[in-house]
Amino acid sequence: MRKIYAASLGLLGAGAATFGYASVIERNWFRLRRFDVPVLPPGRPPVKILHLSDAHLTPGRSRLIHWVRSLDALEPDLVVNTGDTLSHRDAIGPFLDALGPLLDRPGVFVYGSNDLYSPIFKNPLRYIWRTSKSDYKRHRREPDLPYRELGSSLQAAGWLDLNNRIGRLKVGELDVEFGGIDDSHINRDRYDKIAGPVDPQADVHLGVMHSPEPRNLDRFAADGYDLLLAGHTHGGQVCVPFYGALATNCGIDRPRVKGLHEHRGSWLHVSAGLGTSPKAPVRFCCPPEASLLTLVPR
Repeated sequence: MRKIYAASLGLLGAGAATFGYASVIERNWFRLRRFDVPVLPPGRPPVKILHLSDAHLTPGRSRLIHWVRSLDALEPDLVVNTGDTLSHRDAIGPFLDALGPLLDRPGVFVYGSNDLYSPIFKNPLRYIWRTSKSDYKRHRREPDLPYRELGSSLQAAGWLDLNNRIGRLKVGELDVEFGGIDDSHINRDRYDKIAGPVDPQADVHLGVMHSPEPRNLDRFAADGYDLLLAGHTHGGQVCVPFYGALATNCGIDRPRVKGLHEHRGSWLHVSAGLGTSPKAPVRFCCPPEASLLTLVPR
C-alpha cells in the first residue's frame, strides 16, 4: 500500500510539474522561425514577410505584447496576420500596441473564428477524434467580439482586409497580388468570390487564410498562387515527443500541422501561432511562434 501511495503521489507531482511547465514556461517561450521560400522571379532581391497568427490576445498578456512589438527590429517588408487575434472584447487596444511600429509597414489580414466568438471551455480530448467546427453550428449564433472594429483599426493603418477579397500591394520592389478568404472553420469562406487565375503581371502571388482546409488549398494552388499562408492549428498545441501533434482541428494532415511544406506546386506555410485560448492555457512540445519568411528567387 505504501508503494502504491508513493507511486500515486509521484504521478500527481509529475502531472502538476508538467502542467506548470506547459502553462507558465512554454506558453511564454516565444520563438522566431525562419524559412527561405523560392518563389520570386530570377534576379529579384529578397523580400521578408513576418507571419503572425493566433494571438488569442487578452489585455493581460504583457509578455506576448512586448515580444510581438520587438519583431519590428527584423525590418519585415510585409506583415501577414492570419487571424484568431482576439480572446477578449477589450483586446483591440493591446493588440494595436503589440503591433506598434509594425503598423507602419505594409500589412494584410483575415479573420479567424475567435475574432468573432469569445472562447468557451471545451473538453480538449475531443480534438483527437473531431474538430471544433460543429460547436459553432450548435451553440454560437451572433458574434460577441468586436471583429469589425479590429478590421477598421487595421485598415486605418493601411492594411488590406483580405476576407473573401483580392488585393494588391507594392512590397519592396515587388508587385504582390493577394487572394484571401474568411474563416472556413465557421463557414465564412467564399472562395468563389476570388476564384480565377492569378494576374501574370504581378511578381508574386500570396494566398491568405485562417484554417488550412485542403479544399481551399487545392483551389489556391490551381489558380496559381505561389505561397499560401495559414494558422489555426496551433501546431497541435500539445504534442508528444517523437510523434508530434495529436490533432490539427481541421482537414490538414498531421505532418503539415506547422511549418513550410509544398502543396500541389505551391508553397504552404502554417504557423503554430502565438497564443492559446485562455480556456486552455497550455502548450507542450510546441512553443508559441512567429515566422520570418524570406522570399528568394526560384
